[in-house]
Amino acid sequence: MKEGKLVEIKRAQEIAESPVIAHVTYDGTPIYIQHVDDYSHTARIYALEDPDTELSVPLDQLMEWQDSLNH
Repeated sequence: MKEGKLVEIKRAQEIAESPVIAHVTYDGTPIYIQHVDDYSHTARIYALEDPDTELSVPLDQLMEWQDSLNH
């Protein structure tokens, strides 16, 4: 069973700086976080299946998914 939670600014920064791709989605689409803007609370992202299309989105629109059996 998968469990999703909103991505907070500190966690978004950790994900962006990590070499490991986390399971994060935007509007149901798996994404990669390139950069987090502390001031505007947005992230520059792209869909894993479409790396040429970048978007700036509010952090409260990102969900991180984890296997609930590991918690």
